[in-house]
Amino acid sequence: MMGMNPRQMKKLMRQLGIKMEELEGVKEVVLRLEGKEIVLKDPVVTVMVVQGEKTYQIVPGSEEVREVLEIPEEDVQLVMEQAGVDRETALKALKETKGDIAEAILKLTGE
Repeated sequence: MMGMNPRQMKKLMRQLGIKMEELEGVKEVVLRLEGKEIVLKDPVVTVMVVQGEKTYQIVPGSEEVREVLEIPEEDVQLVMEQAGVDRETALKALKETKGDIAEAILKLTGE
């Protein structure tokens, strides 16, 4: 609909039952995938409601991809028992060793 002024566009959208609004104050949007996260920083987020269905349009200012390491609780428990440390220490060691149980235990016991 080229050449249509913004006021006409809003009126037409209202007649079609389409509502749009921009979300204010959004700092980041995180998309969690298997093994990684995509972080969209300083995005412009627009919410559109069409026939009762909400859709979100996200235009990021910048994007960062982060690897996410999922560490099973059993691994944390095993490191805690074998190294004689608390949960937080065991989890930190597992993250530093990228989930390698044996390396985490050796690191914590100094062997």
